[in-house]
Amino acid sequence: MLAFILRRLAQGVLVLVGVACTVFLLFNVLPGDPAALLAGQRSDLATKAAITADLGLDQPLPARLVGYLNDISPLGLHPADSAGRARYGGFALLPLGTKALVLKTPYLRRSFQSNKDVLRILLDYFPGTMWLALAAMLIASVGGVAFGVVAALRPQSWLDRVLVSTSVLGISVPSFVAAILIAVTFGFYWSHWTGLSLTGQLYETDPFTGERHLVLRNLLLPAVALGIRPLAIITQLTRSSMLDVLSQDYIRTARAKGLSRTATVLHHALRNALNPVVTAVSGWLASLMAGAFFIEYIFNWKGLGTVTLRAVENLDFPVVMGSTLFVAALFVLINIVVDVLYAVLDPRVKLS
Repeated sequence: MLAFILRRLAQGVLVLVGVACTVFLLFNVLPGDPAALLAGQRSDLATKAAITADLGLDQPLPARLVGYLNDISPLGLHPADSAGRARYGGFALLPLGTKALVLKTPYLRRSFQSNKDVLRILLDYFPGTMWLALAAMLIASVGGVAFGVVAALRPQSWLDRVLVSTSVLGISVPSFVAAILIAVTFGFYWSHWTGLSLTGQLYETDPFTGERHLVLRNLLLPAVALGIRPLAIITQLTRSSMLDVLSQDYIRTARAKGLSRTATVLHHALRNALNPVVTAVSGWLASLMAGAFFIEYIFNWKGLGTVTLRAVENLDFPVVMGSTLFVAALFVLINIVVDVLYAVLDPRVKLS
């Protein structure tokens, strides 16, 4: 298993390098003057020239790409002076004249708008996206598995037809359309009944005491809006998998030995039917973190989506590039966990 994980990590590094190159080249052909954004409208030419040199914009494109990959790599070659240590931090492994081989956290550079470290910005906003995706995945997993099992136990019944038809509708409606309908209906027109609002954060600060309070009701509407599509897919996937498992010989043998229907479903059928569901759930978790962007924007939720879309509006390329790499790294890590978890749940699967 260790060899498999190391091999997948190596493949993931190659994927991230490809994503980094693509993102860098894409944003370097877009219009915009980073030096002017950092310097401000009233700066002189000397200030802009100094910022241009500091960002490496006076170098050819291949040299800038190598410099960017060197910055985002955990192991990079950086100046050994105090300015280099202040910018990149980390631990110097090997002095090489005026430079050193440094083990560090990836340096995603600094925001053009706020001049803050991009990684720090993303880490500040990441918990909001993480909790939103986890809540949506919890709603989708619990609801989808429950609905799928119920539909599979009563095939071709009116309940089965209703659940299947509803799941098809859930798959067909885009998440942002469902988010708008849910926000307007439950957060505006029916807000006096539901007690929910259009916008809100996971933590709210008391204006008098300054204390932060956890407000879970603000998480409900965006989580439901984000979880509708995976809930519909998991419902259909669970139903299909359960129908296949329930027709197997060992299920009929268990029933023939006198095992109750509930015990047969829970202890034999459901566990084997959950293998493809676990794969879908784990894959959807990474997708939800990326797909939460427009949901966050609609509900004004503090997360990666909000900060990324604002960065796009302000041409803050380091934040957009850093967010893209951050989500890509999440995809790689979650996919590795999915493969390992799949092998643990199903002994017939071998990691190779």
